[in-house]
Amino acid sequence: MAEYNTIVYEVERGRARITLNRPEKLNALSAELQRELNDALWEADNDRNVHAVILKGAGRAFSAGYDLTPMSRPRAETPPGETYTAVYRGGATFDDDAWQLERGQRLRMAIFDMHKPVIAQVHGHCIAGGTDVAFLCDIVIAAENATIGFPPTRAMGAPPNNMWIYNCGPQWAKRLLLTGDTITGAEAAKIGLVLKAVPPDMLSAEVEGLVDRMAMIDTELLSANKRIVNLQLELMGARTIQRMAAENDARAHLAPSVREFGRIAREQGLKAALHWRDDKFGDGRARVEGPETRDENGRLK
Repeated sequence: MAEYNTIVYEVERGRARITLNRPEKLNALSAELQRELNDALWEADNDRNVHAVILKGAGRAFSAGYDLTPMSRPRAETPPGETYTAVYRGGATFDDDAWQLERGQRLRMAIFDMHKPVIAQVHGHCIAGGTDVAFLCDIVIAAENATIGFPPTRAMGAPPNNMWIYNCGPQWAKRLLLTGDTITGAEAAKIGLVLKAVPPDMLSAEVEGLVDRMAMIDTELLSANKRIVNLQLELMGARTIQRMAAENDARAHLAPSVREFGRIAREQGLKAALHWRDDKFGDGRARVEGPETRDENGRLK
C-alpha cells in the first residue's frame, strides 16, 4: 500500500477512510494532496474488501479550500541524458489557466467516476475547493454548525467544479454563488445541498452507521446502483458541466476584481486581500461572523 504525506488512508470493516491531513492549513487542497487523494480513491475502488469510502478532514475543518501558495512560473527542464529542453505551462494565458484547472479537476473527478460510493463527512469549514470535493461525493452529511460556501466568487473566480445546481437547484445555487455567502450545515440540509445535518458530536456515528449498512451489500450491487444514478446525472449534463466549469473559472479570472485581488495579495499579502474582498459584506468572513447577515434565530437573511 502506498505511503501518503497529506492524507491518512485506512481500511476497516468494509470501508476505506480517507482523511485529508493538513490540519495546520485547515486541509487546504495542495497539488500533492489532490494527487494523493486521487491515488487513494482508486486504491479503494480496486480493493474488493472496500464497500464504501468515508472522506473527512483532520483537525478543525473538512477543507478551507485550495492552497493559495502562488503557482510557480513556467520553467525550463532538461531531462537527464537528453538535450531537449521542455518549457512547461504556467498560468499567464487563458489556455494555460484552463489547462491547469482541468488538470486538477481530473484528479477530483475520481470521486464521481469510481464505482464505489463516497460519503463526505463534513465538519468545520467546507469552503471553496472544499465544496468542489464534497459535492462530487455521492452523499454529504454535515455537522449542523459546519460552514459551507464559495466566498471566492466575490473576487477570485468561479468554482472549477460545479455540482451546486444538481444538489440545491438553480435559485439556491445562484443565491450562494452570486454573493459568496456561507451557510451552516443545518441550513444546507434544508435546501438539499447536503443530505443531512446532525449535531457535531453525532457526525462520525451518523456516517459510520450509514456505511455499516452499505458494508452489508455486495460491492457489485453498490457499483451498479451508484453508476446508474451518476449516468443519469451525466445525461443531465453533469459530466460536461464539470469540463465547462474549469474553463469558466479561467474566464472569470480575467475579471478586473480578480486582477485587483491578485495585486493586493502580491503587494500587501493574502490576509490584506481577503480583508479587501470580504469586509464590505459585513458577514465577518475576514474576522468572525457578525450578526448582520443573520436574523434573530441565527438563520441566513
